Amino acid sequence: MKKTTFITTGLCSLTMLLCVDANAQKFPDLDKSPMDAAWFPTDYKDSNKIARVIYSRPQLKGRTLTEVVPQGKVWRTGANEANEISLFTDMYLGKTKVPAGIYTLYTIPNENECVIIINKDRNVWGAYTYNEKNDVARLTVPVTLADEYLDALSMVFTKADNGTVLNLGWDKVRLAIPFTK
Repeated sequence: MKKTTFITTGLCSLTMLLCVDANAQKFPDLDKSPMDAAWFPTDYKDSNKIARVIYSRPQLKGRTLTEVVPQGKVWRTGANEANEISLFTDMYLGKTKVPAGIYTLYTIPNENECVIIINKDRNVWGAYTYNEKNDVARLTVPVTLADEYLDALSMVFTKADNGTVLNLGWDKVRLAIPFTK
């Protein structure tokens, strides 16, 4: 009987020791550019999604948009890792068919228009290794200005007649990227 008690006590001690080690884990502070996602349809009850975008949300915090995102250069369309866009059905970006899949979404910002790029590279940090040879589609969209100021980059999908529009907003700049079926 004593042996059984000793073994049980020993196992309990070992279990408690393992639990103490697990609870001592150091977790990182919150990211300064938190990750977010947008999808379409936006209703969480509708599981028949067409598109999703996962991106980190940089903030201006008193800086100008051109300080954070220089014009005329390829940008990851967010912060940290390059933005990831998933199309769950074949879609068109402009006149180019984009097969269902997971891609990277890049932007080349300019004053009056931006070039939107769907690229097949994945799991990349920033735009440092961007390779134009891996572009799947490009579309130039106009820049519009809004009255409302947004300190953090924001993205939302809206319904379109034959697909969806990915809307980007930051500062007072707005972009509407149409994806059609």
